[in-house]
Amino acid sequence: MDKLAALALTVVSLALMAAERPSLAPQNLRPIGDQTLTLTQADHQGRPALRAAESTPGPEGGRFIILPGGDFGDGVVELKVSGSPAATANSGARGFVGVMVRATADASAGELFYVRPTNGRAEDQERRNHAVQYVSPPDWTWQRMRRETPSRYESYADMEPGRWIPLRLEVAGDKARLYVGGATQPTLIVNDLKRGAAARGPIALWIGPGTIGHFADLSVERR
Repeated sequence: MDKLAALALTVVSLALMAAERPSLAPQNLRPIGDQTLTLTQADHQGRPALRAAESTPGPEGGRFIILPGGDFGDGVVELKVSGSPAATANSGARGFVGVMVRATADASAGELFYVRPTNGRAEDQERRNHAVQYVSPPDWTWQRMRRETPSRYESYADMEPGRWIPLRLEVAGDKARLYVGGATQPTLIVNDLKRGAAARGPIALWIGPGTIGHFADLSVERR
């Protein structure tokens, strides 16, 4: 083996070693807020998964689940998500499901990327355009972003409620790239993460109001 090949092998090996696979076992996770979020292990679409559902209707901002593993700044988060409206959800439910990075300990602030699965194949182009979303609570809500900078922080991707949706989120400084559904090009590009380039914090899973969410195949690479 020549030196170049050996170096390439070393680089690949280090990259593989850097990837973490945090446990999605319910007992290892920390739901935020009261006890109305139920976490269970389930088989979903033929894949072992974490199931998250509200036992009673929750806050408008949805529910967060803090992952083990500590601070995250720059790096890559990959996982599969599935979201669908609960039977008791109102007509505005979209099966919202996603992931927050650089969160505060109580998830009151962070960089949140999520999808609206029922919008993916809606018979309305405007709804399709709102299938993928970036927000940064508490100040940068989807309502504010859509009002002040229409279409900048939203995009379209093909998806269906209840089906697995692969997500790959790359974060570097104040920039992020979200790849949806195994795409080789980013579905959503954000060049001005609202918490700034130096922000750090835990990773959290998220389901929106009226959602039954599933999560699987979580991988985290810190850089």
